Amino acid sequence: MIFNVLTLYDELINEYAKTGVIGRAVQDGTLSINAVNIRDYAKNKHKNVDDYPYGGGAGMVMMPQPVCDCVEAVKGDKNTKVVFFTPRGRVFDSSVAKEYAKYDELILLCGHFEGIDERAIKLCVDDEISMGDYIITGGHIAAMCFMDSVSRYVDGVLGNDESSEEESFENGLLEYEQYTRPYEFRGMTVPDVLLSGHHKNISAYKKERSVFVTEKYRPDLIRRDENKNE
Repeated sequence: MIFNVLTLYDELINEYAKTGVIGRAVQDGTLSINAVNIRDYAKNKHKNVDDYPYGGGAGMVMMPQPVCDCVEAVKGDKNTKVVFFTPRGRVFDSSVAKEYAKYDELILLCGHFEGIDERAIKLCVDDEISMGDYIITGGHIAAMCFMDSVSRYVDGVLGNDESSEEESFENGLLEYEQYTRPYEFRGMTVPDVLLSGHHKNISAYKKERSVFVTEKYRPDLIRRDENKNE
């Protein structure tokens, strides 16, 4: 899986590509993360990529020329999908992550400042994705979240296939509580069923706790699933 990240903060993407599970997958060749600085495609003397917005308003807007030139240079003649991170996009969730995990290569376009000139979006972008109803300082942060989630569904990234199958949201529920050693800590003990070695009972317990945790912390997920089945 190849991620091409178009951003103004390529150094952050490069550091991310060296870290943890993602770093190991990059090292063994399962993933490839290419950070491309949009500023390298600016044609003006000072390499500016932004300007004041027409119609006034706070902040600066990224100009279409460096954005389009950067996308086109990375894309070439390949039929590679371009994803842009924006609050108006469809909301990212595990189903969208699985959808994108099927691709061999993606271009992730990261906006900065007050956003990107609309003409560049219309000319270059195939899909717009929102990471949620909140504001972050740049699309590079969204890109890292996107890559992290999508990569978990790419074959070979996780050492244990069950790691993704039993995660929160995989079956419409949150994950059950987790425990490790010691058995007793500050007066609290691990549920005995988890130490029983009885796989059927352990499986039933985990399912029961998943329902309990979801109903307690995210009852909206239960309602959402019920609405789908109506």
